Amino acid sequence: MKIRVGQGYDVHKLVAGHPFWLGGIQIPHTHGAYGHSDADIICHVICDALLGAANMRNIGYHFSDKDPRWKGVDSKELLAEVMRMIRAEGWEVGNVDVTVVLQEPKLNPHIPAMQTIIARVMNVPEADVAIKATTSEHMGFVGRQEGIAGFCVALIQKD
Repeated sequence: MKIRVGQGYDVHKLVAGHPFWLGGIQIPHTHGAYGHSDADIICHVICDALLGAANMRNIGYHFSDKDPRWKGVDSKELLAEVMRMIRAEGWEVGNVDVTVVLQEPKLNPHIPAMQTIIARVMNVPEADVAIKATTSEHMGFVGRQEGIAGFCVALIQKD
C-alpha cells in the first residue's frame, strides 16, 4: 500500500453582511468570509491538502479565481470534483484533519453538522473527517476579526 500526506492552508477576509459558509453549512453571523467562490475555507483547505497529497497542484490551479465559471460556486462542488480527480488516479482518503482559526462566532455547536456534510460530499465515513476550531487569542488579523484562517492535513492511500 502506498500512502501520502498533504497539507492545505487558506485565509479569507470577513465582510459585514456577507453570508458565512463553513463546512458546507451557513453559519449565522454578522460577517461572512469573502472570496471568488462561496469562500468556504473548510472545503478549500481539504481540497488543497488532497490535491497536494496526490501531487496534483492546488485549488487555484484547477479552479482559478480568474475563471467566471467558479464565481460564487458552492465549494462543496469543488470538493466533490477534487474527490473525483484523486479517485481517478486510484487514491482513496484515509482521513482529513481540519483546524479553523476564527475569533467569532464559536463553531463547536456546528461541527457535527459540518462533519456530516463534508463526509457525505467526500463519500467517506464521518469518523474520517476531523474538524476543530480555535481562536488566535485576539492577536493578528483573526483576533481583530478581519479574517478567518484554516489548515488541513490529509492522508490518502492506494493499493
